[in-house]
Amino acid sequence: MSQVHKDRFVRKGRMVAAAALVAGSLLLSACSTDSGGGSGGSSADGDVANVEIKFLVDNSEQMVARTTALIDAFNATDQGVTVKLETRAQGTDGDNVVKTKLATGEMEDVFQYNSGSLMAALDPANNMVDLTNESYQSSISDAFKTAVSVDSKIYGVPLGSNNGGGILYNKQVYADLGLEVPLTWDEFMANNAKIKEAGIDPVIQTYGETWTSQLLVLADFHNIMAEDPDWAEKYTAGDAKYVDQPALTSFERLQEVYEAGYMNKDFASASNTQGLQMLVDGTGAHYPMLTFTITSYLELADDAKDNIGFFAQPGDDASSNGLTAWMADTAYIPTTTTGEKLEAAKKFLAWLATPSACDVLNDTIAPTGPYNVDGCELSADSAQAVVDQVQYYEDNNVTVALEFLSPLKGPNLEKITVEVGSGISTAAQGAATYDDDVVKQAQQLGLEGW
Repeated sequence: MSQVHKDRFVRKGRMVAAAALVAGSLLLSACSTDSGGGSGGSSADGDVANVEIKFLVDNSEQMVARTTALIDAFNATDQGVTVKLETRAQGTDGDNVVKTKLATGEMEDVFQYNSGSLMAALDPANNMVDLTNESYQSSISDAFKTAVSVDSKIYGVPLGSNNGGGILYNKQVYADLGLEVPLTWDEFMANNAKIKEAGIDPVIQTYGETWTSQLLVLADFHNIMAEDPDWAEKYTAGDAKYVDQPALTSFERLQEVYEAGYMNKDFASASNTQGLQMLVDGTGAHYPMLTFTITSYLELADDAKDNIGFFAQPGDDASSNGLTAWMADTAYIPTTTTGEKLEAAKKFLAWLATPSACDVLNDTIAPTGPYNVDGCELSADSAQAVVDQVQYYEDNNVTVALEFLSPLKGPNLEKITVEVGSGISTAAQGAATYDDDVVKQAQQLGLEGW
């Protein structure tokens, strides 16, 4: 895993339509689970019998457990379709497998991949089946559909829950010190000062796994967009840079935490697992992180489910406080799937877009954020960090991460954030280096304005 949330933070593609907010109806409203109405005529309701299709997913433990449970439950519905699981590598190797299979026409009947601009880089118009007119799309959140759309055509169905980027925190430390969840960066830094006085590491950093160094920069994206709602579009067009405000502030926050001495002494070598252990033990109070790690820290302490909370990375204005969110994994159908197998694949995806599928997920792996299908409810015993996320959605204070709005993410960001977060480079130097990194990428992509 060389990037935050495995391979989620290296993105390539085109600008998808800007979308920021996901309504609370994600969780509460009833949905229609009718599976007819496929593009070019109904496909999901077509009669199929004894058709076997293959579903390719990455080989991470969580993904295999999740999709195995979904497949078993779907197969038990006896719709004349049997789904078989196939696995591939994770990270860059897995990306190459997906690209090669699509290029050679050897992709399985259904495959799992990222949403956002990395999906757009796969040339979905030529390589993926258009699902725009499937009737279940009315029950899927608009923000998710934006993340799997190119030129107003929808290509995917959510496979799991969303993730939030922000600050995991130890609630007992907060209670013992009489602290409140901060709504501004100044309040956050004031809390850090009190935590340090108490002999606890205020901010956990784990540069032994360099992908973790990016969070204070990437989770700040909601605050950039709150100040300039057109920033992502300007950035893709080459008219906005990280070396300028408001984006420079994201690098400045990383520098500020280091210079204040708020990080654990072993930050340069600590691993993600060690950081999570510090968090649940209360030897560290805050851990800038994505919530996909919830399933990992639940295993580290009996009280972690209730004692570890979550809040969005604060900005300068309390009135615009909100969450930067990463959309769920996605299931796609390649255009090489045809005939009865296409009918069968559409039946499977239609079922994935139902509360029944969410119920299976709730029973299999703890959700790490809200679902994207109307009528899907989180389990009653969801982790506190998930409950905390939901409030941002209900308050309509959510912005999808930059990777879902722009194809630009330089490959060297994690190296640059390690340098800034370690005091090797200043925020301005790091931002300038990153802007240069992005120029090379934009030129390789052939984007206009670069």
